[in-house]
Amino acid sequence: MTTQDNNLSRRDFLKLGIGALSALAVLEMGGVSLFFMQPRSLVGEFGGVVNAGHVESFPVGSVVEFPDGRFFLIHAPDGGFLAVYSRCTHLGCTISWEADKNQFFCPCHASSFSTTGDVQNPPAPRALDLLAITIAEGQVLVDTGRITQRDRFTTDQLTYA
Repeated sequence: MTTQDNNLSRRDFLKLGIGALSALAVLEMGGVSLFFMQPRSLVGEFGGVVNAGHVESFPVGSVVEFPDGRFFLIHAPDGGFLAVYSRCTHLGCTISWEADKNQFFCPCHASSFSTTGDVQNPPAPRALDLLAITIAEGQVLVDTGRITQRDRFTTDQLTYA
């Protein structure tokens, strides 16, 4: 063997460099993809616990939207609290609160729901989903990571202070 056989040619050097850079690019894209797909369960955002506020800050009969938490907080006339998920049970469209009609409305297929989330106008097959509520030290805490499906409203779904 001569000493020239052990040397790396320019072509081999470029192939090795391009291969290493390609492998690095694939690893970076994989890492970014995994980071992007991670669930975001930060406090105050969907997937975590949202501190909605103090019990007294919600007048009886009020409906308050929490866009970052993707829910509406309802303070029922009897004093109980109910948190409904802001997605229609038909195809998952985002619902809105129509205060003048005292109802929730889905713009996709015109489903409407009562103040407690019961279906008033199909095609939605069931009532709006519920989110778990706890009241601690006068604060209303809504766990957006715990969504419960239901057929209709019952009074045992209300949470009291």
